[in-house]
Amino acid sequence: MTQNTKTHPTESKEPVVYLTRAGYERLKQRLEYLIKVKRPEIAQQIHEAKSMGDISENAGYDEAKNAQAFLEGEIMELEWKLKHAVIIDEEGPKDEVGLGSRVRVRYEDTGEEETFTIVGSVEADPFNNHISNESPVGSALMGRKVGDVVEVKTPGGVLKLRIIEIT
Repeated sequence: MTQNTKTHPTESKEPVVYLTRAGYERLKQRLEYLIKVKRPEIAQQIHEAKSMGDISENAGYDEAKNAQAFLEGEIMELEWKLKHAVIIDEEGPKDEVGLGSRVRVRYEDTGEEETFTIVGSVEADPFNNHISNESPVGSALMGRKVGDVVEVKTPGGVLKLRIIEIT
């Protein structure tokens, strides 16, 4: 996973991870599960593998140590993200597109409409129309207002999107 190292406009040099309240809670729950459930499970696997004698040729021991290293890496990443989290304000209508905005757009060439929610990169889920503020469409929409037409360069060509509504 990549980490968002953008800085918050009101801070200097400190990395920021933008999260919705729900996204923050999901990360906290995942971290708690890894620490309270997975860490003891892997410790038990290591203990059992050690009790079988010579660990130099013990595949179970090697597998458990690898799982432990992966787990500790994930725990460190989650702790870093939570430490640097900035909760996105998702409340109420907005005058311009920002983090947490739901934006209804119309494709100028087809007339089709689509709604996106602008989130930080950690929570981006394009299949559910949650797009990162760092993505081409997300960054083109940021700071724009209802009625604005934005152009987005994509591998398939330039898209023109008209902002219909911001909530």
